[in-house]
Amino acid sequence: MQEKLNELKTRLWEVNDLHGAAALLYWDQATYMPPGGAEARGRQLAALSQLAQERFTDPAVGRLLDELQPYEASLPYESDEASLVRVTRRQYQRATRLPAAFVAEASQHAARSYQAWTTARPANDFAAMQPLLEKTLELSRRAAGYYGWPADGHVADALIEEADYGMTVATLRPLFAALREQLTPLVEAIQRQPAPDDSFLHRHYPEQQQWDFGVRVVERFGYDFQRGRQDKTHHPFMIKFGPGDVRITTRFHENDLGDGLFSTMHESGHAMYEQGIDPALDGTPLGGGTSAGVHESQSRLWENLVGRSRPFWSHTYPQLQAVFPDQLGDISLDSFYRAINKVQPGLTRVEADEVTYNLHVIIRFELELALLEGSLAVQDLPEAWRAAYRAALGVTVPDDRQGVLQDMHWYYSQIGGGFQGYTLGNIMSAAFWQAANAAHPEIAGQIAQGRFDTLLGWLRAHIHRHGSKFTAAELVQQITGAPLSIAPYIGYLQAKYGELYGL
Repeated sequence: MQEKLNELKTRLWEVNDLHGAAALLYWDQATYMPPGGAEARGRQLAALSQLAQERFTDPAVGRLLDELQPYEASLPYESDEASLVRVTRRQYQRATRLPAAFVAEASQHAARSYQAWTTARPANDFAAMQPLLEKTLELSRRAAGYYGWPADGHVADALIEEADYGMTVATLRPLFAALREQLTPLVEAIQRQPAPDDSFLHRHYPEQQQWDFGVRVVERFGYDFQRGRQDKTHHPFMIKFGPGDVRITTRFHENDLGDGLFSTMHESGHAMYEQGIDPALDGTPLGGGTSAGVHESQSRLWENLVGRSRPFWSHTYPQLQAVFPDQLGDISLDSFYRAINKVQPGLTRVEADEVTYNLHVIIRFELELALLEGSLAVQDLPEAWRAAYRAALGVTVPDDRQGVLQDMHWYYSQIGGGFQGYTLGNIMSAAFWQAANAAHPEIAGQIAQGRFDTLLGWLRAHIHRHGSKFTAAELVQQITGAPLSIAPYIGYLQAKYGELYGL
């Protein structure tokens, strides 16, 4: 059986290398590629995607998985070998439902759509994106049709499974409803209190100094620049080409200190997850993060539970003041801490505070469902967006650039399954944070000294090293001893913001 397992691994490494090559082309498109390269890049990405799909769905892979099933059953569930066969089989069964030609078509369209979005968003030109988005919706529905979903389920279930295995519309809607029920009165209570002054965050902060400071912060967190790098892009992301090459991107505004800094922290959380995966899992379906939600739990943990915490800034703020003495020399630690945690319903998800952030996600989730169901047409999406923001956040969306064009997800990927992971990640981040601090009560004190090794070590031991061996539900159960619950997250928000706003 070892010979068959090795043959399976060899085939999987070939597929992984094709995906890695495609990822490198995508990274280049999002960072340095000139606009004129879009058409050729789309063909290149389509070719690699089709090759990877054909290699992975080769019937020989299916035969190997069938032959290895008795071997898998003889091993402990958590062993690398059993997990490899189990997870590969799950992905193989899903992948074989998609024709290779469809994968190529979708990949080529995504490259073309993304490049168009990079121009259309700053130009506030939804009309230019409408036909492309209609094509994306058509492709998303076709993908869902290929995958299939239960008769009592929702069309989006077929797409959600790709990012957050085990989650469905039927499980997410009540979870999100319960979260909104708790968040809405908290937002309203905070809005009745005096708002902290954050105007000093919008003084002039030169980009290079922001860049250098952010690099120092995430290097101290534990992001390994010997196995990664940072570049600028339109919409920050993390991307992995191999365990020794895990890259992050960010963006800066010289009149907004928080945007670049917290984006860098966020993406470093994703990257440290990937850098911490057991090297023995490299090149296989186990060698990446287990779900969008778990991945987001790591980025949000470092961005918010660490990066927006008072212990962190009690140590780091004097260093930031030294970099920007003219901008922050007259600002106290308390004023800075309150400013970076200001709660204010706004227009943009990635700039949203912790308390209102999930309302942005829930809006997108519901719009995706309506688009997939056919109850909302693409041409009516901008007005539906504006209406949803008025109802949920009480804000007026002035244009499509700050509205329906702001997130790249629908313009480089599919519609459906792309947003629920953000809120699942927030919920899980608080559960994992609570478990880590219960095991190591000294973590807060260490963060106040600029030390993060205990926290990172705990995350690597309990989450990172496993890669995709366990589902999100299994990880949550193992770590917390209970199924996923919003209670730790709501408790965290109520305690932190109750203190900040005197509630």
